[in-house]
Amino acid sequence: MLADDSTLLREGLVRLLAEEGHEIAAAVADADELIAVLERAGREGSQPDAVVVDVRMPPTHTDEGLRAAVQIRERWPGVGVLVLSQYVERRYATELLTDDSEGVGYLLKDRVVQVDEFLDALERVGAGQAAFDPEVVRQLLMRSSRSDPLGTLTAREREVLGQMAQGHTNAAIAVRLHISQSSVEKHINAIFEKLGLTGTSGYSRRVLAVLRYLGT
Repeated sequence: MLADDSTLLREGLVRLLAEEGHEIAAAVADADELIAVLERAGREGSQPDAVVVDVRMPPTHTDEGLRAAVQIRERWPGVGVLVLSQYVERRYATELLTDDSEGVGYLLKDRVVQVDEFLDALERVGAGQAAFDPEVVRQLLMRSSRSDPLGTLTAREREVLGQMAQGHTNAAIAVRLHISQSSVEKHINAIFEKLGLTGTSGYSRRVLAVLRYLGT
């Protein structure tokens, strides 16, 4: 399902996704209509794999899309949510991350024209993974070195953690950084230790490390 008040972008996405073999269950212009069609789909037992939603939509063009995204995550946790935004809005991005980053993505609209990256992000979100725009991650990291709690990490460890923040798996990080998967695992273990997360188990350690990295 798609929700964007720009007819041009909305119809363009419908055409792009259809050409790539995706089924578009609905394409709407505002958040209220998106929630309404999701409710109908729920009653009919036909929830979508993922929803693409703009942050700013009618009537106020402030945070309607974000509030819809949060509501979708609460009411239909099995539905992936990919948020599109014209600009990096730190509060919105971190709010999505601080709850549960499974099946959540945040991309700048400029990324849509890079079709392969957009489709990859959408497919990852639909599969229950995370997908955060590299530029979003970069801008979330902008803070003074004095307040940076990650000063003990090596340059490579920060690279690995940056890839984690974008939602990539260990295998994908290895390919993107041209290192072995075992090296990625060693770097991640070192990151957990330096961030004091060795007593925390499994997936939550990864989420906590990313949240620490993003300064949330």
